[in-house]
Amino acid sequence: MIDAHHHLWQIGRNGHSWPTPDLEAIDRDYGLDDLKSEAVSTGLNGSIVVQSQAHDADTDWLLEVASHDELILGVVGWADLAAPNAAARIADLARHPKLKGLRPMLQGLSDDDWINQPAVRPAIDAMIAHDLSFDALVFTRHLPAINQLAEDYPALRIVIDHGAKPPIAHRHSHPEETRHWREQITAIARRPNVHAKLSGLVTEMRPGQPIEDLWPYVDHLFEQFGTDRILWGSDWPVVNLRQSYRSWFDQVHHHLRGLSAKKIDKIFDANAKRFYKITTETGETQ
Repeated sequence: MIDAHHHLWQIGRNGHSWPTPDLEAIDRDYGLDDLKSEAVSTGLNGSIVVQSQAHDADTDWLLEVASHDELILGVVGWADLAAPNAAARIADLARHPKLKGLRPMLQGLSDDDWINQPAVRPAIDAMIAHDLSFDALVFTRHLPAINQLAEDYPALRIVIDHGAKPPIAHRHSHPEETRHWREQITAIARRPNVHAKLSGLVTEMRPGQPIEDLWPYVDHLFEQFGTDRILWGSDWPVVNLRQSYRSWFDQVHHHLRGLSAKKIDKIFDANAKRFYKITTETGETQ
């Protein structure tokens, strides 16, 4: 099993700015030993660690951690894509064999169309030149911008983190938000270079909200992306705000129990290897 989305962080180090002390359940250091302890019974044999801080130091630290542990198959780092030296920074990062992609944390930016500004184009070109993927940390309102990005750069592999954070908590009180999310997901799924992650969904729910409220969103993702463009991720340790690593793993497995073993393997393993260009010991890309 490959976990396509988890984090590591050290409070007060490596450009740390989140989580903040009010998130008491996850306001501490999290390292690989913690991950291994929580995922030991899931059959985890590889992972993709994703940046959590908008800082070069965080990416440099994750690459250093990854270089000393075979469990980490790839790193999705951060770079200031609008910086004048972005292309050079990306070229430098790409020299590390475990750097697989970048994530600019679009959800926190004031301009929903930030990624399509001319200043970012050299960075996107550099990502394509170095065969790096793009993790899109976005809300529903950003999906038109990502759709445009996917159209402009068909060679760029894009994955929508956390299913674009659907409005699960407001499912019953604001159904129009769900309709809008469904429409935008349907539109962007038409782009063959766009994938989606089953990660971070439970933290979009209210505390105590029944898990049954989540499945219509998962089902819509599968209806639009199919089983070839969906990757499972834990979003650990953020998932701990709502439930445990093992609980999220088991719940998704149970919900997908009607699928064939081959399709389950794609979602929990093969798709992540293919999307992030994970190579075998023989050098073959899976």
